[in-house]
Amino acid sequence: MADVDCMEKTSLADAVKRLDKAVGNLEAAVQRRLDADRSLNALQDDLQRLGEDRSQLAASLDESEARASRLEEANRDVSRRLVSAMETIRSVLDAHGG
Repeated sequence: MADVDCMEKTSLADAVKRLDKAVGNLEAAVQRRLDADRSLNALQDDLQRLGEDRSQLAASLDESEARASRLEEANRDVSRRLVSAMETIRSVLDAHGG
């Protein structure tokens, strides 16, 4: 009977050890999952900020392109006026013996 009690205690102790190990593994898995969820949330936050930054940069680019277009048009207008002024000056000089 002593051998049976000893074997039962050993089996119970082994079962408790296995249970303790399984609980430890489960706790570790839960912690890894929580860490992964935190990482995922951080990545989602970063992605949202990147999207907002992209939108702001796109708006800024649109404004810059519109300004560049206006400046190019102003440059063409000034160039036309300068050519016209030079032609007028040449005409006046030619008419008055230059």
